[in-house]
Parts: sequence; structure tokens; C-alpha cells
Amino acid sequence: MKKVYICSDTITGIFSAIYDAWKESRDREAGIELRGMMDTQLFCEYAEVTEEERKAAAVEKLIQNHLGYNTYWDIYHALLSAHPKKAEAVFHVMQTARTVGNSKRIMEHLSDPDVACVFELSRKVANEAHQFMEFIRFRELENGVLFSEITPKNRVLTCIADHFADRFPLENWMIYDKTYREFLVHPMRCRWALVSGECLNQEEAEKISMAETEFERLWQGFFQSIAIKERKNPICQRTHLPLHFRQDMTEFLPIREAR
Repeated sequence: MKKVYICSDTITGIFSAIYDAWKESRDREAGIELRGMMDTQLFCEYAEVTEEERKAAAVEKLIQNHLGYNTYWDIYHALLSAHPKKAEAVFHVMQTARTVGNSKRIMEHLSDPDVACVFELSRKVANEAHQFMEFIRFRELENGVLFSEITPKNRVLTCIADHFADRFPLENWMIYDKTYREFLVHPMRCRWALVSGECLNQEEAEKISMAETEFERLWQGFFQSIAIKERKNPICQRTHLPLHFRQDMTEFLPIREAR
């Protein structure tokens, strides 16, 4: 009977499920389902996974040692996607890697549907993260914190964290993921941290500094003044700047009144 392991949609949760599945069912058919996104199947045994950091660390080490560092990052990015079957696809890729001559070249076997799935998910997450590095706009709050809100399709915060930590090492800044309700927090001269399970205080987030209000107005005015009406091409513009990103960009927000 097929055994299905149930876990939460986090890296620790999924790696813990892979740990249990690898330990108990790596030589037979098994599945991994994300809690809240399950498709109930007949003739299956279901098992709740106990999430532990040691399990996640063991799977991370296993992948890096036997599948290679590049494959690990493909898998890591794929697990940040919103796809409900990503965990099971990764587990099946690990199973398939045991049957090929060089397990570190497993991601070259794109004829395998699970390998192709992981490759595609990894590519989409990496592309979205790269776009957010360009499109994220910070605003200065009254308390001096640089704050940004984004609405990603995938969990990209950890993918962009080092980029902004390198750019603003001497700033207190925070990025809020409205889709997954997570915060990327960077205190001045410290390492960044990912915070989950907290709610955004929208009232405080709207208290921007007077200088920020003026800079927003100047930036929006510049954005409008450089546009050439006769050469407007919405299709071309959407190619370079998809509509999905514009809801959180200063250029496309209503102009704030100066106080």
C-alpha cells in the first residue's frame, strides 16, 4: 500500500517529510502531501510528519553530498514555489537519482517528468526573485525603517535577502510578503531574519516620513514627465514590467498629499 507523508509547506516541514519517506519508503512507491493542499487518494496509508531541524539538516546534507550543490539549489528553489506537488516531485527526483550513472547530473534527465517539474519550478522561482530585486520599492517610515510590501506568487524572500542585505548593510529595513504573511527583517549591521506568524500593523506601516512623501511625489512626477504619449506601447511595457508587480511600485500608486 502506498504511504503518503503529510507535512507543512515549509522547507523544514518538507525536508522532514522527505527524511521519513527516504528512511521508510525510498525503495517503493510513496507520496508527500502538503497540509491544506491534499488530494485524498484511495488505498493509501497517511502519516503525519514530525518536523525537526535535525531531519531537515540531514536531508540537506544528503542532497548536497550525493546530488551536488547545484541540484540542491534547484530543489531548494522548487520547494519555494506555490505548486502543490512540489514536495512529491523532489522526492521522486531523489529516488530516480539512485538509478542513474552519475547522480550529480540528475537535473539533465529532463525526459523524466519529475525532473522536468523540479527544473521548471526552480526556474520560475529564480526568475521571480530576480524581478523583485529590480522592482521592489522601499519607503521610509517615521521611525526611520525602510519598509516595502510585495505580493509574490512564490516564497522569494530568502532568495532576495542577501541581495538587499549587501545593498543596505547600515539600514534597518523590512520587506513584507502579503501573499504568505512573512517578514524579511534586517537590523542595522546584523544578519537578516525571516519572521512568520506575525501580523502587519497597517496603521504603523502607513506612517511615512515627510521626506519620503516629497520624494514619492518627485519620483512619480519624473516617471510621468519622461513618458512620450505618441510612443506609448502598453504591450511592450508589460513585457518588461508585468502588471503583477505594479500594485506595490511607487510609480503606479496614487500620489500622496504633502503634509
